[in-house]
Amino acid sequence: MKPAVVAHNLGKRYARYHTERPRTIMEAALAGWRRMGATETFWALRNVSFTVMPGQMLGVIGHNGAGKSTLLQVLSGIVRPDEGQVQVSGRMGALLDLGAGFHPDLTGRENALISAIVGGLTRQEALKRFDAIVEFAELEAFIDNPLRTFSTGMQMRLGFAVAVHTQPEVLLVDEFLSVGDLAFQKKCLDRIMELKKHGCAIVLISHNTDQVKELCDQTLWLEQGQVKAYGEAELVASRYAGKMDLKAHMRQLHTFSQEVEIKQVQLTTLQGERISEVNPIAIASGEGLCIEVEYEGHQELDNVIISISISHEDGQIYFNTNTSTPGLTLSVTQNRSKISLQVDRLDLSGGNYFVNVGLFSPDWNLTYDYHWHRYPFTIQWTPNEQSWLHPPRHWTIETPENQPAAIDSSPPA
Repeated sequence: MKPAVVAHNLGKRYARYHTERPRTIMEAALAGWRRMGATETFWALRNVSFTVMPGQMLGVIGHNGAGKSTLLQVLSGIVRPDEGQVQVSGRMGALLDLGAGFHPDLTGRENALISAIVGGLTRQEALKRFDAIVEFAELEAFIDNPLRTFSTGMQMRLGFAVAVHTQPEVLLVDEFLSVGDLAFQKKCLDRIMELKKHGCAIVLISHNTDQVKELCDQTLWLEQGQVKAYGEAELVASRYAGKMDLKAHMRQLHTFSQEVEIKQVQLTTLQGERISEVNPIAIASGEGLCIEVEYEGHQELDNVIISISISHEDGQIYFNTNTSTPGLTLSVTQNRSKISLQVDRLDLSGGNYFVNVGLFSPDWNLTYDYHWHRYPFTIQWTPNEQSWLHPPRHWTIETPENQPAAIDSSPPA
């Protein structure tokens, strides 16, 4: 089966201009034509690749400014990519700016017919489907009124109805569930799923990760214009939701009280090699890590909990421990002290990770100090497996002709 949408190494570059750039010809002439050119360029998209088959839905997620809308503009042909190629097979429908192209002085009927023809239908096809469009938009009583008398919601409903009745083979959707009330949103969703069932390939932008998990077959996570993750919808959307929840939690933290302060954190391999940004030694999956925390008290405290976690660069925490787990009592004086934690094995997949350190009161109500994503390290050696953990393991093969044979697939020592 031929793919409906193929994007290969897409890139789109824009220019930034001087904040005091002249706005008129007179201002430019008086300024001696200075500050007219671009001060720099930036990539809104870079190295973006994916494929959507007929009958599949691809969810595109990411924070504001990640490049989601730029991607749909490139796919729809509104803007041209500066790098890479995009191939779209079949009639395209786009729900990017509902109501775009409508003329306020024309009636709803005239706008609907013109938009349907612009969307690829012949005049006869547009007339044949007109009643279904009006019925879907629930605008029977207003369709012959000038569009300027329509509310914004009515115009959006008409725009959506026209787009989904042009029988697109590829549909680009930008947050379509913002149309109308809850009942109409459900009708929109049902229509989208009906199109998908009949083989329409759909690219959906959404900030609702639950919606993406429910509707989409695959998910593309964009971050600063590049692909952060691409794959099965449940997995990618869950990782994105976890990172967003973590960011929201971190923003809610109050100013740390600083009765005890983290002064330095040193990472070393079990062979004693120091890991730092200046000396970025990568450790192999399955090797250990030593974490030394130096802290200083500004007043005497009977007990302080030290928490240490290891998180991926996307914010997902994979290891978390603290001194209260083994029942350690850590008193603090007004001097510098050190504590070390040795992790004997880190059976994590290859990638970039961070050590996070926090100082807390015994009841966890006070955060004395907290360092998040300040101490990086890298784990290398990742087999071709979709897994976050790589513990020691082996396979055993048994056949009638041969004795059981064990095949070691543990991480290298």
